[in-house]
This record gives sequence, C-alpha cells and structure tokens, in this order.
Amino acid sequence: MNETPAPAPTDKGTICEVFLAFLRLGLTSFGGPVAHLGFFREDLVKRRQWLSEESYASLVALCQFLPGPASSQVGMAIGLMRAGPAGMAAAWIAFTLPSALLMFAFAYGVMHADAAGLGGGWLAGLKVAAAAIVADAVLGMAKTLCPDRPRRSLALVAAAVAVLVPGALGQIGIIAAGALAGLAFIRLDGTAVREPTGHYLPGRTASLVAFALFALLLAGLPLLAQATGSAGVSLFDTLYRAGALVFGGGHVVLPLIEAELVRPGGLTREVFLAGYGAAQAVPGPLFSFAAYVGAMMPVPPNGAIGGLLALVAAFLPSALLVYGALRFWTRLAANRRVRDGLAGVNAAVVGLLGAALWDPVVTSSLTSPRAFALALLAYLALALWRVPAWAVVAGAALGGAVLLQT
Repeated sequence: MNETPAPAPTDKGTICEVFLAFLRLGLTSFGGPVAHLGFFREDLVKRRQWLSEESYASLVALCQFLPGPASSQVGMAIGLMRAGPAGMAAAWIAFTLPSALLMFAFAYGVMHADAAGLGGGWLAGLKVAAAAIVADAVLGMAKTLCPDRPRRSLALVAAAVAVLVPGALGQIGIIAAGALAGLAFIRLDGTAVREPTGHYLPGRTASLVAFALFALLLAGLPLLAQATGSAGVSLFDTLYRAGALVFGGGHVVLPLIEAELVRPGGLTREVFLAGYGAAQAVPGPLFSFAAYVGAMMPVPPNGAIGGLLALVAAFLPSALLVYGALRFWTRLAANRRVRDGLAGVNAAVVGLLGAALWDPVVTSSLTSPRAFALALLAYLALALWRVPAWAVVAGAALGGAVLLQT
C-alpha cells in the first residue's frame, strides 16, 4: 500500500510563537478534550503546519495511553517538540491560563452567569460549535489516516466497539487492538513520517529522570503529607494523585477529587458542585477546576496561592510523563514495522474520535431541531467557507443565545 505523503512541517519555532498560538487556543477551545483535539488539528496541523497529520495522530495515541488530561498532554508535547522544555511550559501556561483565571474569578464570586442574566443559550451554542469542530476533525483525519479499505474498516470497527464499551480501559484496549491489526494487515511503503526539522527531543537520561521523579512524587507525597501534617502538602498530594492515576480526562478526575476533599472540615458538596457547573462553561482543560478547588479550601493555603498550588499539582504528572515518553515514542515511530502498527493505531484513534463525536458531543449538544440546524451552519462555515474556528465558536455562542435560550 502506498502511504499518502505528509506535508512538510515548518522549522523549529520560538517560545513566544508557541505561547501566542496556545493562548489563542486556550481562549477559544470550548467543548472538552475531544473538541480541543479538533481545535489543535485545525490550527497547528492544517493552518500552521507545525507537524504532519500522521505525527499529530501519533501524539494523540501516545496521550491516550497516559493518565491525565489528553488534550493538555498533546499540547505539551507539541510545545516541547516545537521549542524545547520552555516551549512545553509556554504551551501549558497559555492553554490553561484563561480557564484557570475564570475559575479563580468564579471562586471569588465575580463570575456568575445567572446573576448577569445571560441564561444558558450561549452555553448550548458553544456545545453546538464543539460538535461542528469535532465532526470536521474526524472527517479530515479519516481522509488522511484511513485512505484504504483495511484502515477504513478498522476505524469503523473501533468506533462501534467504543460506543458499546465506553470508558478509559475500553479506549486503551481499542488502541492496543488497532496496533495488532496494523501489524497483521497493513504494509506501508515509502519513507518514515517526516517530523518538523530541528524539533526538540529530550535526551535519554533526562527522560528517565522524568519517569523517576514522577514515581518518586507519587510514592513520597502521601508519606510526606502524613509526616508533616501540612494542609498544603496534603492538597498537593491529592491533586497530584488525581492527575497521575486517572485515565479518561477531566470528567473522570472529578469524582476522585470529590471523594478526597468533600468532607467535614473540607469543601462542602454545594461549593464543589457549583465549581463543577462553572467548569463546563469555560474554554480550555477541565483540569483547571483544580484552581477553583485550591482557592475554595476552607483552611490555608487557599485563595490565589492554594489555587495555584492545586493547579500545578494536577498537571505536573502529565508534564513528567509526556517529557519522559516522547523521545522513546518518536524513535519507535521511525521503525517500519512499528509504523505499520501505528497506522493501525491512527485508524483506531479516528474511530475513537468518531465514537466521541456521537457520545458525548452529539448526544449532549444536538438536542433540538434548532441546535441541529445551528450545528449544520457552523460546520458549513468551518469546512466549506473556511471561517476561522474562533469565529465559528463566537458565532455559535451568539446564535445559541438567540435560538437556544432556556
């Protein structure tokens, strides 16, 4: 089988370039992790050509295997490859900053949609925009990554299984099965996938140190919290373990945080649920909910310091895992047989995104004829008229405020 040539990615970039690109994404990426991946593909792969479709799908597959917020991990990996460790930090800070600030603001009582009389129509419009973004991403990735019958078949089977067997373990099993199917049925010709020229990869020693630090903190923080009795260490430990042990993204991590922090002397259930509701209305990663949790703790450290401490703790495991794994994953992807397996993984990822397009994106957003019509217009603007994604999001929010008011 002949592999479709990948577009030539652009050269290594700057920290400022990475920061500004991800700040724009952090301000406009509504709709949860699947929608975020669609926004990333539209801006960083198609428009800026920082990396190829194949490389992007490979990063998505890697981050599906790792615990933590997949979309933030993909952003960290792209920032790392583009501008080194400082680029990784810039990508995370810029993508997370808008949602973290909004959650801080909500914690201090200055952001409340009901008090402002905004209603829920604008939020419904944002969900509609997410459906259009994800649909465009799925169809675009399917065209590039599933060009033949075996890969199209694999993607459809993966989508069907993902709908029937939801959850993080099911996703990991589907990706593993995709790799085995690729090794068995796919034979790619041509040269290896081209990565951005001059891209950064961590050294072997640095990668192993990152893995060791991840394990050391995971094992040592509970002991340190118990030995010191420090509320700050206990908060950091709780959020670090949440980010380190939970597969499936932000919605899965919330029950763990609730079990740890909603207790007598801790957060009340009412405070926790109010923040959870607000987190659905902000762009960027849902893990930014940690900023709200840390700020609202009843004992110090709380406020801005507690929010920042909790935010760093929630994302630190992802940063260490991405930094440790990227070098080995990229080297493996250069092997011809591994590339056959990755072709199967890429097709399985398309299937997973297709399943996610149905549930939860379509099932939670297209709940009325008006919402469906607005979604069609958003997709038309995005896919055929090439309207920028941020403008589609703004237009859908405005349309939702007019048409979908509850």
